[in-house]
Amino acid sequence: LCSFPDALHAFTTKQSDPRAANVGPTLRLPWFFKEHVPYLSNEHTHIQPNKIPLPFCPPVKFIDCDRGVQVRFQCSKPADFRVEMDGVVHALHSFNPTTALPSPVVITAQDETTKERWQTERLRRPLPLRASAPDGPLEIVFPRRHADSGSALSRVKRDWVIPPINVPENARGPFPQLLVTIRSDHDKHRSLRYSVTGPGADQPPTGIFFINPVSGELSVSQPLDREHIPNFHLRAHAVDLNGNQVENPIDIVINVIDMNDNRPEFVHQMWNGTVPEGSKPGTSVMTVTAIDKDDPKTQNGQLRYKILSQTPENPNPSMFTINNKTGNIITMAAGLDREKVPQYTLIIQATDMEGTQLYGLSNTATAVIRVTDINDNPPEFTSDMFYGEVPENRVNVIVANLTVTDKDQPNTPAWNAVYKITGGDPTGRFSVPTDPMTNEGLVTVVKPIDYEISRTFVLTVVAANEVPLDQNIHRSRQSTATVSIKVIDVNESPYFDPNPKNIRLEEGMVTDSMLTTFTAQDPDRFMQQSIRYSKLYDPAGWLRIDPGNGRVTTMAVLDRESPYVSNNMYNATFLATDNGSPPASGTGTLQIFLLDINDNAPYVFPSEAEVCEKPEPNGINITAVDPDLSPNAGPFAFDLPDRQPDVTRNWTITRLSGDVAQLSLRIGFLESGVYEIPIVITDSGNLPMFNTSYLRVKVCQCDHNGDCTDRQHIVAAGLGTGAIIAILLCIIVLLILVLLFVVWMKRRDKERQAKQLLIDPEDDVRDNILKYDEEGGGEEDQDYDLSQLQQPDTMEPEAIKPVGIRRLDERPLHPEPQYPVRSAAPHPGDIGDFIHEGLKAADNDPTAPPYDSLLVFDYEGSGSTAGSLSSINSSSSGGDQDYDYLNDWGPRFRKLADMYGGNDE
Repeated sequence: LCSFPDALHAFTTKQSDPRAANVGPTLRLPWFFKEHVPYLSNEHTHIQPNKIPLPFCPPVKFIDCDRGVQVRFQCSKPADFRVEMDGVVHALHSFNPTTALPSPVVITAQDETTKERWQTERLRRPLPLRASAPDGPLEIVFPRRHADSGSALSRVKRDWVIPPINVPENARGPFPQLLVTIRSDHDKHRSLRYSVTGPGADQPPTGIFFINPVSGELSVSQPLDREHIPNFHLRAHAVDLNGNQVENPIDIVINVIDMNDNRPEFVHQMWNGTVPEGSKPGTSVMTVTAIDKDDPKTQNGQLRYKILSQTPENPNPSMFTINNKTGNIITMAAGLDREKVPQYTLIIQATDMEGTQLYGLSNTATAVIRVTDINDNPPEFTSDMFYGEVPENRVNVIVANLTVTDKDQPNTPAWNAVYKITGGDPTGRFSVPTDPMTNEGLVTVVKPIDYEISRTFVLTVVAANEVPLDQNIHRSRQSTATVSIKVIDVNESPYFDPNPKNIRLEEGMVTDSMLTTFTAQDPDRFMQQSIRYSKLYDPAGWLRIDPGNGRVTTMAVLDRESPYVSNNMYNATFLATDNGSPPASGTGTLQIFLLDINDNAPYVFPSEAEVCEKPEPNGINITAVDPDLSPNAGPFAFDLPDRQPDVTRNWTITRLSGDVAQLSLRIGFLESGVYEIPIVITDSGNLPMFNTSYLRVKVCQCDHNGDCTDRQHIVAAGLGTGAIIAILLCIIVLLILVLLFVVWMKRRDKERQAKQLLIDPEDDVRDNILKYDEEGGGEEDQDYDLSQLQQPDTMEPEAIKPVGIRRLDERPLHPEPQYPVRSAAPHPGDIGDFIHEGLKAADNDPTAPPYDSLLVFDYEGSGSTAGSLSSINSSSSGGDQDYDYLNDWGPRFRKLADMYGGNDE
């Protein structure tokens, strides 16, 4: 630390109003006031010798050489002065200099860490007053410029720095309230005008400050709010009556002094935090924060935190504490147990004025601290012994349910149980998975159990959690249980051993030959049961098995060349069934490997060939085929029979290899035709077998390329008789289908015509009301047979007029529309239903003209007893009739409904 300076650099005043007791510095004046204002230089601080309502306090500064030392100031006269943390000295009351001589004030600074102390003395002494009225206002005099007389060049002295004017916020008035008087020494010789400019005066917000242009009195017109505008920067001007500047403008800074008018406000009204159970004292939980809009450099904005209440108060009413400056909540006592108290609710209070309850404003918030679970409770079985039973040879079967209790929070890793078998299951036939819903252990069989080997199992199961127990917690004795499992004997299936069973036999064994004995064993040694045998699968039907002793014999000759034999292997399956309750059965496969014998004679391939009339040279290559295997097959011997001289005279055969020979013409020309050539082929078996095969040879005329050119070749190479018959059958079936379709179409047309009236639409009496183009004569001229309206089905066929015939006197006003076919009425006798059906069809017909044919009249006729139709417009007829029903007749009658309905328009 360097030094404790004894020079004061400013002068601080403070309101004597008790409401502003903690306002702090309000005015620093490094220049002079006139009339009741102390004169301060930049080197000394003086106290006004008379009583004034503003006690003055000198600030002190502590220099620590940038070492970040936190010091606390103390004053030797705490009854008269108080020193803030920032070095500002407050006078606690007004002083009367006539009562006592100035006495020194000792200021002490102490390092909070090393407890090192430094001291300095402050002296109070009176200041001289300038002559002025005792009750006059504070005045700011424009500084004058002085020139040195001893030099040719004039030197202007530097202007004084005007200290800020401190005005407390939220003043009660009355307003306007005088702040200071601005004067110039030139006003003694001429009239001047004063003005102020800047924000708050002539700039927004305007009207807060104003000045009397003659007297220079600067006043405030309304209460100020530091939280809205903390200070104002104004400029004072002095001009003569002509507007000429007589003084340089001076800057006036008005600081709004903070008052404690804002309560602290928490950032959140509800705070949520967590702390693990069993946490040690001093564990940080969370930090709450409050904000005060007042000046944070003063006590008005300096907050202190406090816990007002804790709910619940067990196991200790002070489980938590809070750092009064930072708001950090930490644990204070041990004993947090989620199983006993899962949650705490704290009421936190934030108070300004450094927590002074007498003057400070406070606010509260709620902190909810949830105690999180740790694995401090091991799972415990509800019983020391569990029992279960399982049938033998069953897998994926739950044998027993193991139940545990755990006081930790459900559905968490500290609660979820994990089971492990530690004894009694050396072969791993059981497992214990966990039921995720109930947390129970499910003892499950994962490998088959044989009753004849093990009848009971006694397992030792240990329960743990997914996460290990807390290091201070030990496993409970109740975390281990014993499971006794009883195996139930069931009737097991007999089994063949070996399965499959392989035997080797020569093919060609005769019927009823004994092949082998294929028997099964019953695993139920403790049950007296017999086994019966039967054949389950024998595709060729060669074998039989004795039901009692399992002897397998043949029912037919075994043939290696059978299509049921694959790779010389024939498979048959047999069934063994015991007489238990219920009966059980097992299957076994008998695999017979058949050894080849020479039981098949060779034959020629292909069986047909072609050759030209004139060989140049020309031959046919043939191949001998034998189903037997070597050495019972090739090499083969090829010969032509000696007993047929015509064959040996015309043909010759030459062996090319072990199974291939060439047949060729011996003579120079052979007539075209088909020849059957016998060829004798002999194999190389131990007992050779031979066969005479016939080769069908086509002798034909050939072109220069050696290809047949006659028509007989085409016939020979064409379709066979079977193919031609199949094609003819297909054609006949196709013709029958076409004929049936034509008959069905004609029958359908007849049915459709039967549904329609066989009369001309012009003479169709059922809807002629829709088709007439003229009304005709009177009713006496309409000689209609009304019986036709009642029974239209009784019309005579000869009365039917051909379609399209019209009367000569008809005037076709428009092309005759083609109406869709309308269905006949369900009851022909009810003409009303038929009319309604026709009306509905006409209304829904998109091809109908936009008017009703009933309304088209060419000739009314004469002598009608019905009178003229003009009577419709007469007011004497039909006046009381309701025509609204015309709206129900469809769109064609809508116009009539509008004309004669109930609409007055």
